[in-house]
Amino acid sequence: MKQPKLKYYQLGDNVTAFSSTRHGGVSNGNYGEFNINAFCGDLEQNISQNRNALCTELGIENDHLVMPHQTHGIESRDIAEEFFTLPTEVRKMLLEDVDCVMTDVKNICIGVSTADCIPVLLYDPVHHTACAVHAGWRGTLNRITHKEVLEMNRVYGTSPSDVKAVVGPGISLENFEVGQEVYDEFEKVGFEMNKIARMYDKWHIDLPLCNKFQLEQAGVKVENIQMSDICTFSQVNDYFSARRLGTDSGRIYTGIVLR
Repeated sequence: MKQPKLKYYQLGDNVTAFSSTRHGGVSNGNYGEFNINAFCGDLEQNISQNRNALCTELGIENDHLVMPHQTHGIESRDIAEEFFTLPTEVRKMLLEDVDCVMTDVKNICIGVSTADCIPVLLYDPVHHTACAVHAGWRGTLNRITHKEVLEMNRVYGTSPSDVKAVVGPGISLENFEVGQEVYDEFEKVGFEMNKIARMYDKWHIDLPLCNKFQLEQAGVKVENIQMSDICTFSQVNDYFSARRLGTDSGRIYTGIVLR
């Protein structure tokens, strides 16, 4: 069995946080090598082998790897112990149209899939809880990361000042070109465009920085925010990029496990 090559983040002694790379799996072509996303056209047998390898790497049971079917919304799901007693089809239904997952359950992996969008991990060391956020430009526009910090407070009593966060691999300002209509949407809802946007031939928007600002605005301390500074577009040999490879390609999985 091939061993997936992961980029790990240090969030605490009793937590494992990571992003997958393209290396260490059995998928081919634009899905190669390591893809575990079942919604992007990869072969089922390759996805299954890659999932098994990741679960072995993480030391968790195969059905304890949680992946929502994201739709660029702001819906979140709290994964409790009871979730794993439900039939497979019910679990799939509960993860449909979900872009954030959170939990306080140990030895399960929650995560989100991206290929230029921004994955954000949140960890509360006081209540030992975690959240994974998928922030594409639409989710970023709707301040999904800010919302999830507040949602952790509502569900678990998390104090934003305790949260440790990772802004994972995603497309950089230099490579995220947008139309005037997208720029206008960000401006209309109050983003500070002089800080997050730059004009080249067209407007470019800094999605990682947008999400960092949302964390700060929610009360997360600047020193508790890790920026991966990995541009998926420019580092396409190591990370999937839909803008470089097309949507029929693999996805990065950014996950977190409480121990």
